[in-house]
Amino acid sequence: MLDPAAFASEPAPGRDCGTCTLCCKVYDVPALEKPAGTWCRHCVPGRGCGIHETRPQHCRSFHCLWMTQGWLGPEWKPERSKLVLSVDPATRFMFVQVDPGAPAAWKRDPFYRQIKQWAAAGFAERRHVVVFLNKSATVVLPDRDVVLGVLGPGDRIVARERRTQAGLTYDVEKVAA
Repeated sequence: MLDPAAFASEPAPGRDCGTCTLCCKVYDVPALEKPAGTWCRHCVPGRGCGIHETRPQHCRSFHCLWMTQGWLGPEWKPERSKLVLSVDPATRFMFVQVDPGAPAAWKRDPFYRQIKQWAAAGFAERRHVVVFLNKSATVVLPDRDVVLGVLGPGDRIVARERRTQAGLTYDVEKVAA
């Protein structure tokens, strides 16, 4: 079970970015006016940040889950999986940022199977898994995937419990700011 409170801010033993730079593509970096889904103009493919010493705090403080969680296998390294995993510290949702150059990567095995397992494990605690392709979000639930569309600044994801004949489920929606 993922426990965001236990996540390290330092790389796990034996982990480093190496040639991986996918976070430089999938995330917004407002300080650099870089939108999600485009390569940062400072990224040196296969080498890292060309302004490493002066990069924004947003970049300095980020480590993906593959970097900090030694139990994630080599198949989860972002340059290989085409997925960057993180946990939102406020909501404790797991975020899966998908490389727009491989938009179906999250649906491949072993990734989709594991994402579904994480969704089931966090279900009772309302710790959802949210897959992003640029700004477009899909919430992965144990029984289905719910496409929410583009999330804007301040938009929230709201889940409401609903009883069905099959048991408890959630209805998930985007609530505008």
